[in-house]
Amino acid sequence: MKILASYNIKGGVGKTATAVNLAYVAAAQGARVLVVDLDPQGAASFYFRVKPKVKGGGKGLVKGKHDLEDLVKGTDHDRLDLIPADFSFRNLDLLLDAEKKSEKRLRKLLRPLAADYDICILDCPPSVSLVSEAVFHAADALLVPLIPTTLSVRTYEQLVAFRKDEKLKSLKLLPFFSMVDRRKAMHREIVEGFPDRHPEVLSTQIPYASVVERMGVERAPLGTFAPRTAAAAAYETLWADIDTRTG
Repeated sequence: MKILASYNIKGGVGKTATAVNLAYVAAAQGARVLVVDLDPQGAASFYFRVKPKVKGGGKGLVKGKHDLEDLVKGTDHDRLDLIPADFSFRNLDLLLDAEKKSEKRLRKLLRPLAADYDICILDCPPSVSLVSEAVFHAADALLVPLIPTTLSVRTYEQLVAFRKDEKLKSLKLLPFFSMVDRRKAMHREIVEGFPDRHPEVLSTQIPYASVVERMGVERAPLGTFAPRTAAAAAYETLWADIDTRTG
């Protein structure tokens, strides 16, 4: 099972839209996909029309009181399941802190699901925390959406430095630009200059589009209600890039 995490230290960059749309594309192409909503805000759960509630809450999850397969909920989409968020996930850091080898806890919990799914996508909260470290040790790659702004690029530099300091050489970083508005000079300059410093950046860019914001109204991935839009096509191309890079 390939484990991918939609992650950024910074909020508001399109992490959940990335997780939801890529999961939908992968499932539509025949993969068995599981989304794990780790963000206590529960946006991915909301988009998939699943109540953000987990039996036993965050404590039950971390302690392993329930097998993860017992927490899985079906969605409206074939081959696409979800482990929803729970508001108690806001305390996951404290719960992980009480565990031995907390950084390896998430991967251990996910391992039994490998027989049932081809791809697991983690929708992560914006932070650098024990939850983040558990994600880094569980994931094969981080999908890092970046808005073409100075602060967004700065947080990516912090992430690169953290990976180096923690010696996480096996963790792939797959940054890509999101909410790109090529009418803005800064967006154009950053998008064009970034690959010189970070050749790992994916070539696909997600455009700024109101239809992405409409996901919150439709409570569905773009492919279900706006399949012919540029944004929907961009997510399809992005998934092809990610699938190639992650084998």
